[in-house]
Amino acid sequence: MFDADSRSGARILYRKLKLNWVFSTSTFIGNFLIALLVTYFFSKIGYDPPVNFVFFISILAIGLWISEALPPFAVGIFIIATLLLGFSTDFFFDKTMPAELYISTWTSNVIWLLLGGFFLAKAMSLVELDQQLFQFTVKKFGQKPEGLLLGLMMTTAIASMIMSNTATTAMMISSIIPLVRLIGKNAPYGKALLTAIPASASVGGIGTIIGSTPNAIAVGALQEKGISITFVDWMVVGFPTGLLLVWLFWKFLCKTQDFSDVKLDLSLLPKATGNVSRFEKNAVIVTLFITVLMWLTEPLHGIPVAATSAIPIVLLTMTQVIHSEHVRSLPWDTLMLVAGGLALGIALVEVGLAEIVMQKINALPLPKVFIAIIFCLVAVLLSNVMSNTAAASILVPLSLALPGIYGIAGPVMVAFSCSCSLLLPVSTPANAIAFATGMVEQKDFRTGGLFYIVLGPIVAFLAVMAWVLVLY
Repeated sequence: MFDADSRSGARILYRKLKLNWVFSTSTFIGNFLIALLVTYFFSKIGYDPPVNFVFFISILAIGLWISEALPPFAVGIFIIATLLLGFSTDFFFDKTMPAELYISTWTSNVIWLLLGGFFLAKAMSLVELDQQLFQFTVKKFGQKPEGLLLGLMMTTAIASMIMSNTATTAMMISSIIPLVRLIGKNAPYGKALLTAIPASASVGGIGTIIGSTPNAIAVGALQEKGISITFVDWMVVGFPTGLLLVWLFWKFLCKTQDFSDVKLDLSLLPKATGNVSRFEKNAVIVTLFITVLMWLTEPLHGIPVAATSAIPIVLLTMTQVIHSEHVRSLPWDTLMLVAGGLALGIALVEVGLAEIVMQKINALPLPKVFIAIIFCLVAVLLSNVMSNTAAASILVPLSLALPGIYGIAGPVMVAFSCSCSLLLPVSTPANAIAFATGMVEQKDFRTGGLFYIVLGPIVAFLAVMAWVLVLY
């Protein structure tokens, strides 16, 4: 039988689960009632019932994402299911839409591209290529505090263009913890390391389509509009913009912090175990090379990224680098969230709600340039209090309805701005990882967060507008 301690633990766990259930249920009901009330007043304007229905879903989804009454991926599934309930039959509305319109988001090019990136990131971690990349950085940038900080930031940014921002941050943070402990957690250099690395991971993800989920959402939305953005097209603007934002933050830290008294002993940093077979490591390197090469040369061979993303899935499982348990540990919840966000974007366009919103925005006595900048600012502010993927899911479809070239630039600007959300420990998983070390406080994120709130939207606007004007 169970002893007294076991029974007490079970009772505590039961109470905790019950409280969580009560909180989630009450928050969901509260969001539902608020969305219903807002939609009631919106319906008085006189739009068609399908428009009101999608408006209700949008308000409810925003509320659920902000309040976290449901996990973000569950909101994505809820969106698809609700849209199917409303539009796949003529029971509710005269206007019906094929179910495939929303279900097909699960098999879009964006989903396949992200999945290929997940396989590559997992394999790199398994064969310790991530640790070797860190050691290479330390060896190249040496003992000077400013130089090492720049090297770590740039390495983090470049790695996050292929790996997930969360995985990259976890790798780099765990590698520098001994160094931070040696310096002292209250030392300015230690604070700079623990805030600069998650910032570099988030902003560096701008560099490629797979580097950050908002990027993939923007590409998927543009694809629905008939505008194809290749891997190289994105890198032309994303790669330099990401590195520029990282470099500017490094300059800012060096100007505002004094690192002159820092003494570094890099011999204390962890090294790769080396317990990886040469075959597995070579298999990952070859797979990585072939996959990235195919992504970069898409304009030459014409094979879509959805097809070439199967290369790492096939090769890494064929060579037994990745097994079934590794596949089960992939972030499938991210794919669910992206699919739901894409479905919401399609619905906004199909019923004409996106066009209605943009007509109201265009009617404002403001130049289109200011409206585009406002979108960037709203994106970075919204992403600081909710998932940047959720923020992109809301704003990208709306920005797609901007007139002229702004309709092409808008989604990309929003995606870039969503990656600049670094104000709070909960703004990104990368920030949360650094905060979880216990060596950095919430206030330590404010400097970088405010820096990117101001600079991020400006750089995103200028870089993307220049890119669009050249391409289109």
